[in-house]
Amino acid sequence: MSDRTIWITGASSGIGEALAARFAQEGARLVLSARRESELERVAERCRNKGLRADQVLVLPLDVTDWSALPGAVQMVLNRFGHIDLLINNAGVSQRSLCVDTDMEVYRQLMEVDVMGQVALTKAVLPHMLERGAGHIAVTASVAGKVGAPLRTGYCAAKHAVMGFFDALRAEVEGQGVHVSTIVPGFIRTDIARNALSGNGQAFGQEDEDIAGGMDVNECAEVVVRGLNAKKREIPVGKGKEMAALWIKRVAPEALFRLAKART
Repeated sequence: MSDRTIWITGASSGIGEALAARFAQEGARLVLSARRESELERVAERCRNKGLRADQVLVLPLDVTDWSALPGAVQMVLNRFGHIDLLINNAGVSQRSLCVDTDMEVYRQLMEVDVMGQVALTKAVLPHMLERGAGHIAVTASVAGKVGAPLRTGYCAAKHAVMGFFDALRAEVEGQGVHVSTIVPGFIRTDIARNALSGNGQAFGQEDEDIAGGMDVNECAEVVVRGLNAKKREIPVGKGKEMAALWIKRVAPEALFRLAKART
């Protein structure tokens, strides 16, 4: 990834921050996007401490649900670095609430951020990559994009949609030089549970036992970077029992449904 331009959304914390730090070690030019500019500046400083020059890091605050701002953001990146080699759609929010207790506005927000925001930015970047006949688009999906889990009806719906969209996109553009990767994390130790939406839209604000016992986020980033370097189409990453669910869903779906029910 040396000297390649990599744009990471959701770069202010968690997997996005860990990926930025890891790519900084490889000498990549980085575009860091999220809503919290102060946190992006902190991550940018971390990347510079990994050896990047100031002109190799662009802090670009962005709300992926503001579709009108996306073409201008793409042009800003092109003006700065000339091209975009890899876009990692990593912005997202999770959920911790039963369906019966969840406001429809919460479902709308999950879809807007986790699905439509990823689609909109991808569409804004895609013409540039198709014109060059080169590029790589990745999205942070989830095991929840393949498996239904209680307290996550909206999140699972969003991540299933993400998997479907980017699998279909791959079929359309891979023959034109644009690679598409879906990143499929299990439980990774981040603040995803604390920041998840409760039924009324407020932050869940609690630690999640599964997340707390999950894979270290920097170890996760290492696996993802290796997968992206190898241009893997799908990159599962995790170490817990949730990863076995991907296999069980294929070979014994009824068994998986029973296991999911037992977690309610």
